[in-house]
Amino acid sequence: MKLASLNQGRDGQLIVVSRDLTRAVRVPQIAATLQQAIENWDTLAPRLETIYADLNDGQATDAFDLDTTALHSPLPRTYHWADGSAYLNHVQLVRQARGAEMPETFWTDPLMYQGGGDSFLAPTEDIEAVSEEHGIDLEGELAVIVDDVPMAVSPERAADHIKLVMLVNDVSLRGLIPGELAKGFGFFQSKPASSFSPIAVTPDELGDAWRDGRVHLPLTVHLNGEKFGEPEAGPDMIFSFPQLVAHAARTRHLGAGAIIGSGTVSNPGIDGGPGKPVADGGVGYSCLAEVRMVEKILHGEMKTPFLRFGDRVRIEMYDRWGNSIFGAIDQQVVRYQPT
Repeated sequence: MKLASLNQGRDGQLIVVSRDLTRAVRVPQIAATLQQAIENWDTLAPRLETIYADLNDGQATDAFDLDTTALHSPLPRTYHWADGSAYLNHVQLVRQARGAEMPETFWTDPLMYQGGGDSFLAPTEDIEAVSEEHGIDLEGELAVIVDDVPMAVSPERAADHIKLVMLVNDVSLRGLIPGELAKGFGFFQSKPASSFSPIAVTPDELGDAWRDGRVHLPLTVHLNGEKFGEPEAGPDMIFSFPQLVAHAARTRHLGAGAIIGSGTVSNPGIDGGPGKPVADGGVGYSCLAEVRMVEKILHGEMKTPFLRFGDRVRIEMYDRWGNSIFGAIDQQVVRYQPT
């Protein structure tokens, strides 16, 4: 099943979307918002599935043509947004570039930070930034939405609480991160509003690409119309989504609608070393920080700039037949203009 939220009101208006992303149906008689649906998932999901089947069979008489630019992030805001860092190739490169060892515990205990969930960007909304000097970066990721998760849940049981999957652009301000981490209290100003793919899908919609709590498909990232990366999301995800959910719930209950992110999708090179750019025959990258770190490791200096005003980022994932699964995050970076 595929769900989305029309960009109407602070919490959006829930719609069911056809598999090919061309048609949709409003469902106010079932749930006004995705938050309402996820809070009552066991009761409402079967009714939404019936509408989804009718929509794909051409039997939904109240369907309308879908314009994905009219959509917000599936959850325009949420009570809980926590992002992991499950691709340790990314972490290892960043630490290697600054001459730091990666602690052995990183392989057994996931990294995770809690971000701001009060207001997400729509998937085609501009990324507003105060200054290019802040080091504006994209981060192509995946995320899951869960229903109510009990504290101290096991990874095996956590898998049952994953209801929807979507893509993320976890915008980062790299120039602000070192100062914040030096305080020993984590990210805050360096993590502005994130955006999510216009469509969220149930795991079964991914077919055999969803296995072991991971999405085994490449994540396609374009920067200013040029392919920047197409790393595989499955094989190098050290911690699965059930493991990340269990980690987040170790000492607290997670409320329905909580979003748990994967961290930047990242692959090493086939020789085990740093990955190569697409232009050099590699799978490329999902963030600019990583290519900059590779440049420093291989050539002693960083050459690729962070995002500048006017740059455009596009993040999308396709199935094995070339069909877009989640729709595209497609955003331009602009200078923030106070009103």
